[in-house]
Amino acid sequence: MKILVTGAKGFVGRNLVENLKNIRDGKNRTRPGLAIEEIYEYDRENTLEELDRFCADCDFVFNLAGVNRPQDPKEFQEGNFGFASALLDTLKKQGNKCPVMLSSSLQATFAGRFGTSEYGLSKRDGEELFFRYGEETGATVYVYRFPNLAGKWVRPNYNSAVGTFCHNIAHDLPITINDPKVELELLFIDDLVEEMYDALEGHPHRADYPQEGAVLEGQAYDGLTPCPSPKGRYCYAPVTHKATLGRIAELLQTFHDQPQTLMMPAIPEGSLEKKLYSMYLSYLPKEKVAFDLKMNEDERGSFTELLKTADHGQFSVNISRPGITKGQHWHNSKWEFFIVVSGHGLIQQRKIGTEEVLEFPVSGEKIQAVHMLPGYTHNIINLSETENLVTLMWANEAFDPQRPDTFFEPV
Repeated sequence: MKILVTGAKGFVGRNLVENLKNIRDGKNRTRPGLAIEEIYEYDRENTLEELDRFCADCDFVFNLAGVNRPQDPKEFQEGNFGFASALLDTLKKQGNKCPVMLSSSLQATFAGRFGTSEYGLSKRDGEELFFRYGEETGATVYVYRFPNLAGKWVRPNYNSAVGTFCHNIAHDLPITINDPKVELELLFIDDLVEEMYDALEGHPHRADYPQEGAVLEGQAYDGLTPCPSPKGRYCYAPVTHKATLGRIAELLQTFHDQPQTLMMPAIPEGSLEKKLYSMYLSYLPKEKVAFDLKMNEDERGSFTELLKTADHGQFSVNISRPGITKGQHWHNSKWEFFIVVSGHGLIQQRKIGTEEVLEFPVSGEKIQAVHMLPGYTHNIINLSETENLVTLMWANEAFDPQRPDTFFEPV
């Protein structure tokens, strides 16, 4: 399959092209049905002669080219309708009836807070142009109405509030929120790319957009929400997330503070939090990519907290100097894993109120995880006379100095 991507240097284009390359080069094997031979990248720097050649040879077209922030509103029609018209005319000239995809916008619905705008009008005109093209030629047409797009490489201070928030907070710059209760629907780029793969495979998610106030099967529609339908006129990416500007800003501030607090919020699989944190990290300046951790040091060695999580405990690293014994305490309900990654030593555990001692030789030569059992006092002994003993430790809860659940007692 040979694929043409217009607007290849834009946010969606860059992400799509790089991921198509992964499939082409065999690095991504999650779509075994896709065999990509060539990727034609078209942007403003390319010539119409190149567009002509690409249109003659391609098997699928992703039309992502468009204008978002022109100096003159007239450029909306030129960039969003004019180029689309030129693209389709070129495909007609070449007699190429391959599937074509159009990236439109929810603003083309004229619903809700969007109203009628030059941008929305240009997108609506582009949609109708594609639908007419499909009727005239018989070519398959996929028209997507995107909500707010988010993810790595979004250009800040352009047309994405979330991209601007990520950039500014990562760079310690202020952000402006007029109404924190305003809700955004976010489509993250990785979810969009997966939908583009579905389109390439010929099974996009289809839908219609019922008018504002319509009620279908007991559900009221707002004009912006797709109604899934196998024969729907439009296509849509099914995985999106809704959050208020206030919530987004709050999460980003939590991510910003993480090097100081070491606290990671809950980030369930597929959640807004997980995707937003990934996006935020892509905006970090070089000086923030690495950050110092507080090493609590004494004559025995050091203990350093690495990461605390809201729901999965705490990670730390312990360094014991030669001949040193650490620990000698027990917990009521807290449990831990000790994982020695360098050096060799001995872990001892004794059930409170008994005499029997459990012993576990540990070494970086054979990495094991050893449970620290609740109700057992435990220690870790560096048996080397020359080497430090380095142990990665995980506890099921972050340390709370007000309720430490840690009681001294020698093994």
